[in-house]
Amino acid sequence: MVYLAESIMIFSKDYVGYLARQTVKQLAAAKVIRTEKPAVLSERVTAGMVEELSLEDRINDEVRVILEAIQDDMRKTGASYPEMFKKLKVKLVNQYKAVL
Repeated sequence: MVYLAESIMIFSKDYVGYLARQTVKQLAAAKVIRTEKPAVLSERVTAGMVEELSLEDRINDEVRVILEAIQDDMRKTGASYPEMFKKLKVKLVNQYKAVL
């Protein structure tokens, strides 16, 4: 598992690195990109992929923190945690203009 900023990704870093290397290799073979340093480019692509793949985890963590802060109000009003989680997550996804 890849651990970043205390969040857990579904894919291992090795697998993400493999996907990045294959992506760079395929794009170079198709002459879509040119690089004299494919290893450096693969590392940058890996970093970008890890960042994107961990976005949903970071949003989920933020939703949990917000809901924890308002849990007393939720209890008083009888709000459903799963329903509030979904609504807040959709709001944050839209706010960050994320694509999940």
